[in-house]
Amino acid sequence: MMPDEPAEAPPTHLMPPQNFVESLPLEMSVRIFGELDAESLCRASQTCRRWHAIIQQSEQLWRGQGLQVRAVCQREVDRDRSDGHSWKVTVVRNFARSRLKADWLTGRYSHVRSVAELRGRRMMPLDAETWGEILQAELDR
Repeated sequence: MMPDEPAEAPPTHLMPPQNFVESLPLEMSVRIFGELDAESLCRASQTCRRWHAIIQQSEQLWRGQGLQVRAVCQREVDRDRSDGHSWKVTVVRNFARSRLKADWLTGRYSHVRSVAELRGRRMMPLDAETWGEILQAELDR
């Protein structure tokens, strides 16, 4: 071979997998992805087709996330599940709401004096029952 000629590619059966997920059993990949939070799972699913397929198709991954969301938004999660939504859809529909509700319930917004202090915060409508829970938490503080 001449110095200017490109090197011949090794046979594909000798090439290492492109990423670690390709070399692991599916169950192991699901366990690893199960350590991620919902936001990280969504980002990881955009990494490559293989990760996307594993994450999108694993009800087990989304169930774990859904149970965490349910700890804050039980009513909403139970309603979505009884309506037949998958765990993934349930998490996507309720994740931001659960974060916002948790912030309100833990007093993060207890001492806000003006709307300017809320700039950059993602707000959304909450139902009357949720506002009742938030008000009760404020009264209990």
